[in-house]
Amino acid sequence: MSRSNALSPQASQSKPSTNKNKWWYWVALFLCSGVLVAAMEYVHAPAAFLLGPMIAAIALVVSNHPMSLPAIPFRLAQVMVGLMMASHLPISTFADISAQWPAFIFGTLMTMVASGLVGVVLTKSKLLPGTTAIWGTSPGAAGVMTIMSEHYKADMRLVAVMQYTRVAFCALAAMLTAGLLVDSEVLQNIPHQWSVISWSSFWMTLITALVCLALASRFSVPGGFLLIPMFTGFCLQSLGWLTLDLPESLLVVAFAIMGWGIGFRFSPDVLRHALRVFPYILLSIGFLLLMNALVAWILTLWIDIDFLSAFLGTSPGGADSVAIIAASIPVDTSFVMTMQVSRFLLVMIAGPLLAQWLSRSFMEKSD
Repeated sequence: MSRSNALSPQASQSKPSTNKNKWWYWVALFLCSGVLVAAMEYVHAPAAFLLGPMIAAIALVVSNHPMSLPAIPFRLAQVMVGLMMASHLPISTFADISAQWPAFIFGTLMTMVASGLVGVVLTKSKLLPGTTAIWGTSPGAAGVMTIMSEHYKADMRLVAVMQYTRVAFCALAAMLTAGLLVDSEVLQNIPHQWSVISWSSFWMTLITALVCLALASRFSVPGGFLLIPMFTGFCLQSLGWLTLDLPESLLVVAFAIMGWGIGFRFSPDVLRHALRVFPYILLSIGFLLLMNALVAWILTLWIDIDFLSAFLGTSPGGADSVAIIAASIPVDTSFVMTMQVSRFLLVMIAGPLLAQWLSRSFMEKSD
């Protein structure tokens, strides 16, 4: 197996592990996930159904219990999260962006500037080989950055560790911040829709999900399994053609699969390879989170938004994991979703170009 195939995000999900996913691995995964979810729910931690399975998956794979997810369940889980994001985007979203566009641009660009600064500093320090730091610190679009990095003298293994460690730590930081700023009684009293409200709307939602899954599989759009259902659901709801019915009994399954999908991307071999520079990786993530908090504080002074909403909106983690956390706590979900999607789109367009430009600059200097 080639190095790129062995390390690509797609391969980590769809290829069978060397131990062929022994059935007791899955039993252990379900039990560990259940215990962690129950413990986090007991203390009213946000996004327990995402973070519990994610921590359980990381613990298993780094203790030499390699596991993998089939591609279809993970993709379908992304589609369901995309539809959930659409259900939280009001029709006034574009009007809100146009009214506050300087704040949206500021929040998005500051996240990218902070990430680029960390990447340049780490690259100049030569703590990481080649242009690894530039690709590893790029915010969002983790899979795309990981795959493209190999063509620019970067160590794909370290890029993968940096990208998915950032996603995991940003999710944990968002959960802890929400736990500190939101009263536990408020979290306990958040209403939950566990059952289907309208069976006709529910079946139409599932059909929409399957159509979006097929479209995203057919067209290789980066982030398509999240973006296509989100924009499709938003447009259909805005036109009055669809009412999204997503009971939490369905969403928690999608959240758990998302958590496992993130956790399975880690491995003992990759972590051992990264152990020497792991403190610097954690330090860079810590700097990004501090910048995240600073930008969020500036936004609270600039526009009418609370700190937690601003913090989640400018989080350099994955848009899908942030969306799941935002949906489980009392924040301005439309602001969070819009800010995350704006940054995700900008990263998809400008991120690879910026990383390529920086990579070429350092490659030319090294030559």
